[in-house]
Amino acid sequence: MKRRPHPEPLDLAATRATPLAERANRCEVSDFRPLAPEGASVDDFLASLPNFLGARALRELADCMVRAHRREAHVVLALGGHVAKVGCGPVIVDLLERGLVTALAVNGAFVIHDYEIAREGATSEFVDESIRDGSFGWARETAEAFARACHRGAREELGLGRAIAQEAAGLPWAEHSVLAACARLDVPISVHVAVGTDTVHMHPELSGADLGAASHLDFRMAARVVSELAGGVWVNVGSAVVMPEVFLKLVSIARNLGHPLDDVVAANLDMQRHYRTGANVVGRPVSRGIEVLGHHEINLPLLRHALLAALQQAEAR
Repeated sequence: MKRRPHPEPLDLAATRATPLAERANRCEVSDFRPLAPEGASVDDFLASLPNFLGARALRELADCMVRAHRREAHVVLALGGHVAKVGCGPVIVDLLERGLVTALAVNGAFVIHDYEIAREGATSEFVDESIRDGSFGWARETAEAFARACHRGAREELGLGRAIAQEAAGLPWAEHSVLAACARLDVPISVHVAVGTDTVHMHPELSGADLGAASHLDFRMAARVVSELAGGVWVNVGSAVVMPEVFLKLVSIARNLGHPLDDVVAANLDMQRHYRTGANVVGRPVSRGIEVLGHHEINLPLLRHALLAALQQAEAR
């Protein structure tokens, strides 16, 4: 290959500068907001958030959820286990009670943590310690309840979500439990199990046949919900793999059966970006996707307040 000569500095005298006033800008002071006063209410705090990036996405999601609610369309939360572990259950229960969320789809880890909260008021063991002595994942009562729910869910064709929700109802800390709220309010909740990912799968009393049958009934129930999702919102919270994959298949079923989902909004709330949430939630399946990054224990309470504020504004119009 012929060696190139050392480059000479380029003469910049002929370049054309653009007047700043004529340039298009991403940031304008019209999107700034006045600071909230000391001792401000949550509504004042939310109103003080600048209209950029995460704050804009949070408001946009709240508006979309309220719009779906007023249309009487589905608003579905798809939840991973971490959401239950960081105290967000009461936030979700409140949204269910207000009718702002109409259905839930969860992975197995969410069920385990939420059930243990309902039963013991505590969950999430210290894995670094328990994995070393062979005690990790061997909680007796959790596995027994899960096995009973799988058996009833399959034999009585209740599905796993409805059966385990009934197990949680009436337990000492049920007021903090999303499962118990679903049983009390008769809200559809589907549990999407990936065999081998949950501690309860290790226990000998669990029937694999019941597990598969009960969870597959839930998959079909979730397919029904998504087939009716037109004008609605699907919000993935804290599941990086299982629930995004489930959503993609549910959308495919709905469209295969002729249900148009072009006006569905999908959102992802998580602590960081992942491939599947970007592709299978806010990307491929829908024409409008929203992403809000951050900790669930901060963003979910903020979303609740943003929803209530957006609902109040919509009703005042």
